[in-house]
Formats: sequence, C-alpha cells, structure tokens
Amino acid sequence: MNRSRGKPRRAPDAPAAVGQRIELTLERLTHDGRGIGRWQGRTVFAEGGLPGEKVDTRVVRARSKLIETRVIKVLEASPERQEPACPHIALCGGCSLQHMPRQTQLDIKQQALAQQLQHFAGLQPERWMPALTAADYGYRQRTRLSMRWDRQAQRLVVGYRQRASSELVELTQCPVLVPVLDGVLRELPALLQQLDARAGLGHIELIAGEHPSMVVRHMQPLSAADIDRLHGLATAHGLVCRLQPEAAGSAQALQPDAPEPAYRLADQQLVFRFAAGDFTQVNAEVNQQMVNQALDWLALQPGERVLDLFCGVGNFALPMARAGALVTGVEGSAEMVERAGSNAQLNGLAEVHFFQADLSKPDALTWKDDYQAALLDPPRDGAAELVAVLAQRKLQRILYVSCNPATLARDAGILAEAGYRLAQAGVMDMFPQTAHVEAMALFVSGKD
Repeated sequence: MNRSRGKPRRAPDAPAAVGQRIELTLERLTHDGRGIGRWQGRTVFAEGGLPGEKVDTRVVRARSKLIETRVIKVLEASPERQEPACPHIALCGGCSLQHMPRQTQLDIKQQALAQQLQHFAGLQPERWMPALTAADYGYRQRTRLSMRWDRQAQRLVVGYRQRASSELVELTQCPVLVPVLDGVLRELPALLQQLDARAGLGHIELIAGEHPSMVVRHMQPLSAADIDRLHGLATAHGLVCRLQPEAAGSAQALQPDAPEPAYRLADQQLVFRFAAGDFTQVNAEVNQQMVNQALDWLALQPGERVLDLFCGVGNFALPMARAGALVTGVEGSAEMVERAGSNAQLNGLAEVHFFQADLSKPDALTWKDDYQAALLDPPRDGAAELVAVLAQRKLQRILYVSCNPATLARDAGILAEAGYRLAQAGVMDMFPQTAHVEAMALFVSGKD
C-alpha cells in the first residue's frame, strides 16, 4: 500500500518539498518576470509576484540552492499590482505577466535583452531604440485550440495547455484575442459538445485578418448536421469554415470560392495570402511597426541587393522590394517559397525572387550576386553558422530579427568578432502580457 499519497514530494537533495507552502518577501524580478526572494538562505523564484510584496507560495520545483514556487495568495500587495483581465490566469500557461503594469513588462524585456547581450557577447548597442508597442489586449490574430475527449465524463475538453502540464484549461474567453476571435471562442465549446463526431476532433485554428477563418481538424468523418453547425457558427461571426480531415493535406473551405486567409501591410499597400499552418505574425499592429522599422534601419537605396533569410510568406521581402531594393528571399519550406512567390505576383513585384534552401546548412546557399545587406528572422535556435557566412561575405548591413535574446546574443558575438558593430537594438512587444521577448538588432561593418 502506498502511504505517501497526498503528501508533498521531496526531491533527493531538495531543501523544500514540492507542494510545500512558503511565505516570502520579494525583492526584485527575474528577466522572465518572476519575483525573487530568500528562504532559509536559498534563492526562491515566485511566479506571479512583484517586488516589495509579501506572498504565500507553493513549491513547484526544489533544488539544493534554488526553489521555484507559484504565488497562491498575496499577503501584502505592491501598489503596482493589477487585476488580470483573464479569468483563467490561475491555470493557463500563456499570459503570465498580467498582474504587472505594461511599462514594467517592457522594462524587464529590455533588461533581458541587455543582460543576454552582455553575458554572451560582452556587447551593448551604440543606441538603444524605443520599444515597439501596441494594444495591451485584443491583439492576437490567430490561435490554436486543443481538444481532448474525456472518456469517463463523455465530454469534450476544449482549451489551451495548463501551465507546466499536458492537461487543458477549459476556456470561456481569451482577452488577448482580437474581438472577432474572442467572440467565436465564447460560443465554440458549447457548440462542439453537440457534434456527433466530437470525440474525433483534433484541433481548431481561429484566424483573423482580411478573410477570417475557422479551421477544423478532424480524425473521423463529420455528419451533415455537424458540418451545418460548424458552418453556422463561422458564418454568424463572419468567418470562413474550413475542414481538414486527418488524411488530407490542406484545409478545404465549405463556402464555394472562399478567399484564402490574408493580412495587409497598409503602409506599404501590400496584401499577403497564406494557408492555415503557415507562420505569420499574430500581432498585426506591431508587425506593421516592425516592418517600418526594418526599412528605416536598413535605409535601403533603390537598386541595392538584399537577402531576406527565413523569408516566410514575404513579410519583409515585399516591403523591401516595394522600396526599390533587389530582393532575394530564401526559405526552407517549398510551400512557403511558392506562397511568397505568389504574393509577389499578387502585389505586382516581379523583381523579387525566392528560393528554397536549408538555412541550417549555410553551404546550401548559392551566392550568385554581391549583396549589400541582409535581413534574417530565424527560429528560436538562431543562426550561428549562417551569420558566420554572412560576415565572411562582408555585407555592409545585417538586420537580425529575433524571438530569443539568448541566441541573438550568441550570434551577435560572432558578428562582433568578425568586425561588425552593434549599431542599434530594441525590443518589440509582439506578445503583451507574456514573457516572450522579440527584438531587432542592426549590425554594420567597419568602425563608423
């Protein structure tokens, strides 16, 4: 018989047990927004706490010199504490910074970037640029909802992943979604419970933008009644309903001749079509600011040759081409290369060219022209080998767009060793209320 059930679990060398309650007075914040305090001579991280607060926490991980906890009750609140807008914050693993003012969120993101640049590369930019910001809430243009069939309860669970768990948080709303998607979400779980095929649903993706869509992935056939229910909800909110059977590749719209999802860069008068599953930026307002800033920092002259690496659907390539640059876009996915080329044709930009290459293997790149500048927007693991190749080619300007300050800092060190200056850098608050840090950095060859 297991007599330890229900008791706190203690790690082998831990000074505290998982599940144990600890009272703390918090002193400062970590780079990801957790409070820091001390307990029995050990450092304690407290998710959900602010400096100056006295909090009651529960241990979620314990090591010999470091304890990780989660705030379960605020005993003495900071005057900066804000009431989270989301009713699911206690469980949802998404927007963990809602309890702090927006400016504090921006400050810790700026500090995270500065600390990583100093730690990994011994660098600081010649100029820190203002953060790019937009709305605090109601900004997210797309989301994916997970599904789990509860056999015991005979019901469908719809939501996001819980914090540090594979379980789902059942949702009734999501304040960071744009209003049209939040409106769908408020009605969607109840409707899904009515479907005959509810036990065989995979996930649902909600997409806003120019032609909003609801993409339903299903592992078993849908009845005519199911299709009517889904179609009715989508059309009631102005969305196109698209079905994606497990065996099929692309999602098929129920409405005849329905346009593909799309977004617009109004300042450049560009439209970008994309498919469900393609990577696009979820924050439309910050994306527009980001593109404008990239054009400003690169200061492209008509006729300059520019590389756009990890180009996606052409988010940076087409604006640079519109500014008169001769742009070559490179992407690892053949489907994305085709999509980018189609977007170039859609916008009448015949001089921009796109190629497929595995950018994790920079020797796969064929250098046919001399380029004056490059823009790269790599995934979280960065592009260490690629920036080394760019440095060898002695490009004048390299603009690095990053979703991970640590790999940006590592790659910045490679460029610095090759003689590049970090001319300017700044954060972009693409995901308010979260600890995600997006950044842009401009590297220039030579001393001045």
